[in-house]
Amino acid sequence: MPELPEVEVIRSGLSELIAKKTIEKVNVLNDKSFQASTSSIDVFVNNSTILSVKRRAKILLIELSSGYSLVIHLKMTGQLLFRDNQNKSKNFAGGHPSDSFLSVLPDNHTRVELIFTDSTTLFFNDMRKFGWIKLLPTTELKEEKFIAKLGPEPLIGNPTPEYLKRMSRHPKSLVKAALLNQEIVAGIGNIYADEALWGAMIHPKTRVENLSKKQLENILNAAIEVMSFSINKGGSTDRNYLNAKGEKGSYLTFANVFRKEGKPCPRCGHVIEKIRVAGRGTHICSNCQQLV
Repeated sequence: MPELPEVEVIRSGLSELIAKKTIEKVNVLNDKSFQASTSSIDVFVNNSTILSVKRRAKILLIELSSGYSLVIHLKMTGQLLFRDNQNKSKNFAGGHPSDSFLSVLPDNHTRVELIFTDSTTLFFNDMRKFGWIKLLPTTELKEEKFIAKLGPEPLIGNPTPEYLKRMSRHPKSLVKAALLNQEIVAGIGNIYADEALWGAMIHPKTRVENLSKKQLENILNAAIEVMSFSINKGGSTDRNYLNAKGEKGSYLTFANVFRKEGKPCPRCGHVIEKIRVAGRGTHICSNCQQLV
């Protein structure tokens, strides 16, 4: 699924296009995809204005003037597609690539339609129906269980103290598994875990208890650096992701180890290997990232 940089790129693109628009009505074509009652949608979504588009970890938060927010998780195959029939240059899409990016909408994969008063539309498409939209009171979002348990945002404020505290609760965990744990630090997935560990010169099978405070800080700093760079490049070109303009981001062109197995390490020239750690394909330079 898209990681923090990819969701941030979508958030930025959506914000430019739908902030301040008023929702005329919602068409729910699949009840599983929009987890709210018809009466709640009528009261809290229809005729409400979008105040902002925010992000928490890999989740999008669309704040409404009604005091409620649309909480969106794209999961593996979710898409957000904006259509403006009067100005097609503003059309965009973000998420899992498919023919829906180019087809007439709604199509067979459309699960929810948000129709705005200016006749533009935001479509939520999801081929496998794993993604979802929830309607929740904005003031209660932080208390929602799936949000409250999330770790600190790596790109906002000073996440280091909370990150170190949460890391210390998992001393026996392999460091890569800890980075993928959204309760320790939010938004990092397989791509950026591999890149951050390479940047910090830490083997992904190292146990947290064997890392110094400085090494743990170096990992977080490397993750922040690589994710910030990725956002500037429009996200990754992973096969399950397109950015808010319906384009592939260019980050993986610049990746140091992810999907670079068999190629020389850009730091030392040693051949990059692909191993398995915490059930995930993992890319390392065994010379730079020695297991101690």
